[in-house]
Amino acid sequence: MYKAITTTARPSSGVRLILVDSEKKTLPDSISGHKELTKQLSTPGFRRDTGETIGHRDDGVLVGLGPAKQLTLDGLRQLGGRLVGKLQRMGVKKATFQLEAFPRTKLTKEAMGRAIGEGMGIANWRMDLFDGAASKRTPARGRLNLSAKSAEFVAGLKLGLMLSEAMNYSRRLSATPPNICTPAYVATAARGLSRGHDELHCSVITYQQARRLGMGGLENVGKGSASKPCMIILDWKPTRPRTKERLALVGKTITYDTGGYSMKSSAGMKGMKYDKNGGMAVLGAMKAISEAKLPVRVTAVLPAAENMVSSSAYRPDDIIKMYNGVTVEVTNTDAEGRLVLADALAYACRKLKPTAIVDIATLTGGVVVALGPFCAGYWCENEPLRKRLEAASVRSGEKIWRLPLWQEHREFMHSRHADLLNSNPKRAAHPIQGAAFLSHFVDEVIPWAHLDIAGTSAQDSGNDLFQAGPTGWGVRTLFDLAEGYLD
Repeated sequence: MYKAITTTARPSSGVRLILVDSEKKTLPDSISGHKELTKQLSTPGFRRDTGETIGHRDDGVLVGLGPAKQLTLDGLRQLGGRLVGKLQRMGVKKATFQLEAFPRTKLTKEAMGRAIGEGMGIANWRMDLFDGAASKRTPARGRLNLSAKSAEFVAGLKLGLMLSEAMNYSRRLSATPPNICTPAYVATAARGLSRGHDELHCSVITYQQARRLGMGGLENVGKGSASKPCMIILDWKPTRPRTKERLALVGKTITYDTGGYSMKSSAGMKGMKYDKNGGMAVLGAMKAISEAKLPVRVTAVLPAAENMVSSSAYRPDDIIKMYNGVTVEVTNTDAEGRLVLADALAYACRKLKPTAIVDIATLTGGVVVALGPFCAGYWCENEPLRKRLEAASVRSGEKIWRLPLWQEHREFMHSRHADLLNSNPKRAAHPIQGAAFLSHFVDEVIPWAHLDIAGTSAQDSGNDLFQAGPTGWGVRTLFDLAEGYLD
């Protein structure tokens, strides 16, 4: 693992990385040493599959792209993930991408560079903050500098590496254990992001302030813990915005979820430090937005709480009043995420006056049953916002699938004893229940989308890009959504 991966505008004197597809039989004369390298194209066993390499440091390394007709951005991300490990094992410190043999494609050089940069940066990560005296893992060391003749390609590489670092920042916070990563710890991390940025401001609504404001969802979910809840506001306010749009990003930040009195099993509780992954994706996106200096106003709202059991914890059958005055009958204390999100959404509508809101959360097991780990579920009844979100998903490579939200779903959340149930005891439309509940806390005139990332925010086993653990899913999609407002 490299300590850092950087880019340089001018080609370096390092290892040449010559990208070739599986149908290539000769190399252009413009490539130095093309005759000797062409001979290597026909080396038995070298099929030029995605990320496959052959060659020597001094002569140049051929890097396979796979079939030209099947080339995709996801394939280039996979290539980057495989390539970075090989370069590290070779001890390479400088490398230059050569694109002369690259097949014709509709993909722009910037998009290709970004995808490869993302793949290299994502794969070049593991959680090493807690390596102790007994660790046998090799620590990160050395730097890798990447370059190319194409300024567009290098710009893409730079953006891809920046986005992957924002994802890795998110993953690092996600993997930080609950004895350390409390609501106060997240608030400190958010304040840290704002330091050194005149246009990025952080404020925190404390537990006592939340109580006085009538945030019954945030208060009740977190009051059973010694680590009291808070709501974190991170506001990117560029000096010269290029649009009047103001995007609000709301991220569920449950730093640990026992389920409360509706307690999870011991097996179900393991890994619940990842119940904050929606909020961590928002933090990662804000890091990328501020570093890219996007000229669009974006405000993050993170309701942070720890759902614990104690004599002061909330219970099933409790009725609580939310920030917007809606009353909620608690049927399940393990449906806590929607309660803190509801207060955050109502706060965003009333205080921020955004032109669009997107919330992101590890909200329901039902969405995992419905869609598996392959994509996130999303709900959005506003067509312009829906198009923006789907376009951002395509650019980022983070897949989403729309589920319905009808009036019948909203009515399904009504309570006999209060305005709403936080969870209908009937399991029907389980993943939709969360979205239906949240819809009661968003002003109808404000475009709103809800992303449920319970199946995509972490994975049990690793692959070419991601190690087992948190994925940072959502960082790129939210960044691309914000950037899309500049089109």
